[in-house]
Amino acid sequence: MKKIQILAIAVATGLATLGSALGLGAATPGANDSAFDIVYKSMPSGDLRLDLLYPESKPSSGKFPLVVYTHGGGWAAGTRKKGVSGGPIADAVAGFVKNGFCVALVEYRLCKDGQVKIRDCVTDAKDAVRYLAKNSAKYSIDPERVFTFGDSAGGQIAQMLLLTPPDSLPGDRNLAGVPYKMVAGVSWYGPCDFENMELFRADPKKPARDRFGGRICPPDTAAEEKLRLYREVSPVNYLSKSSPPLLMVQGDGDTTIPVHHAHYMKEKAEAIGAPVEILIIENAGHNWRTADETVRGKVPTRGLIDRSVEFLTQHLPK
Repeated sequence: MKKIQILAIAVATGLATLGSALGLGAATPGANDSAFDIVYKSMPSGDLRLDLLYPESKPSSGKFPLVVYTHGGGWAAGTRKKGVSGGPIADAVAGFVKNGFCVALVEYRLCKDGQVKIRDCVTDAKDAVRYLAKNSAKYSIDPERVFTFGDSAGGQIAQMLLLTPPDSLPGDRNLAGVPYKMVAGVSWYGPCDFENMELFRADPKKPARDRFGGRICPPDTAAEEKLRLYREVSPVNYLSKSSPPLLMVQGDGDTTIPVHHAHYMKEKAEAIGAPVEILIIENAGHNWRTADETVRGKVPTRGLIDRSVEFLTQHLPK
């Protein structure tokens, strides 16, 4: 309860207080004046921003390994501040920070106006990574040690960041060609494949339906192009034997993103020798509600949080 109260106070008084509230120490090593509300990309619709949370102690190398957090919300809602607003997500973020990671809370465009699509959400997040890699000296970040973490829609984005090459899905031309290395990632209840509609069937008695197609392409898109776009934003298509390790955590009672996604990703990974681990939480629904999707906070989350932090830490190059 104490941790949740501290996090709530930090949000209420502004992100600038988070470092001291959690005992994270100086919030801006090498960042001149602030690690909050950093503009990483400017669009006609407005600036896109990120926040950086730093550990108390600086590593001997002077460079922090980086965890990139992408929030959930169906690609149409949500905020990066979910990473500091209490609950399991904020606890996981705090766990990463306490284990020596700098955590970037990333804002991306949302699919609200019919123009922005899931591809744009992914491209924005990739540009955030590219921006931080390009400015790694300024922010004391090691671009060779980049990790991902996300929930729901943000889990899909986290998978895409982890599994796609740095130069794929280009965005801001000023950030083109910036190298970085992904090391490992964690996805909480994020989908892995939009092409296979059966993965979204939570009730075997009801027909499968395309819940997110409108956020991938316009409804009048030609069949061949539609298939290409669906495959382009499906993380499973980027798996390879040399993929960075991925942990997928999902509830067996999730009706929003059914547990089939985790099992399918594991099955495809095993077929090619890709390093994918799954952790299935019994009687858990989406956002760690109970399996009937009615009560939030009744599913024990300490174990899955600890395993998520442990997973990234164990893959941290020394």
